[in-house]
Amino acid sequence: MRTGQELILATKRFAKDNTLRSWWCVLSTLFLLLAALAGTFWNFPLLARVVCSVLAGLLMIRAFVIYHDQQHHAILPKSKLAEGLMQIFGILAISPSSVWRSSHNHHHNHNSRLRGSQIGSYPIMTKEQFIKTPPGKRRVYLFIRHPLTILFGYVFMFLFGMCLNPFFNHPKKHFDCLVAFVVHLAISVLLVYYGGWLALLLTQLIPNFIALGIGSYLFYAQHNFPGVTFADNAGWTYEKAALESSSYLRTSRLMAWFTANIGYHHVHHLNSKIPFYRLPEVIREMPELQAPKTTSLLPTDILRCLRLKVWCVETQRMVGVRNL
Repeated sequence: MRTGQELILATKRFAKDNTLRSWWCVLSTLFLLLAALAGTFWNFPLLARVVCSVLAGLLMIRAFVIYHDQQHHAILPKSKLAEGLMQIFGILAISPSSVWRSSHNHHHNHNSRLRGSQIGSYPIMTKEQFIKTPPGKRRVYLFIRHPLTILFGYVFMFLFGMCLNPFFNHPKKHFDCLVAFVVHLAISVLLVYYGGWLALLLTQLIPNFIALGIGSYLFYAQHNFPGVTFADNAGWTYEKAALESSSYLRTSRLMAWFTANIGYHHVHHLNSKIPFYRLPEVIREMPELQAPKTTSLLPTDILRCLRLKVWCVETQRMVGVRNL
């Protein structure tokens, strides 16, 4: 069984983009998303418009993961057209390329470190740190990890976290964050003007609430689950962070399609250059990756993940505040 650098090198043969397949995934997903959004605005019966709204939210998740893959240069790495198209998508998805790429690359390089992992990820405190932290900072920490904050990821994680905060902290570096926020507001105003408040609800609010809420939880559960490990710099390795601190999310085939295989997160962290459509192939052909730490979207597993708050150094596991 390969380990360490040998295991990482063994994944390189899968890190090859199929240009035609990648473009098919990009264009077909965007077409379906635009069709679903058009259906929310069209003069259909209300129930049909609601169905289109929910479908649009799920398709946004798939489109976002494809955007995420392109930003890693796992797909269409040399295409300027794809880069331009994805930058536009990032603005429309209120996750501009400048902040997404920098924060997400940092996350990959510091995943599960007790120091420095909070950039591009949910913050993590040890039990000792949490007890010594002033009450105000504790409340902020718990607010960021609160289930309602994750559920309303549309507002807290994206409008504020991915747009307003980066812009106000670094206006020149993240000017596209302001552009994304203004464009988002402009689309909302236009929807109300041309279609009324129902159009705003069905075409903008519900799809974004579904996509960004689910997306926020997926990102949480990928690195906050029973059995996850964290380490200081002395005990940290890239391979260990990928295999022990990144989950495999069990889903139905349909949900795997809507999430573009992001559930194979331990494989993605081992080699982020592997296209999303090849991740199942990696699992099938590499025995070392076939016994990952898992979670799912079942309510019981979601509750188990959401209860985890701080890292207990003594027991080497995540615990809830009731265990402090």
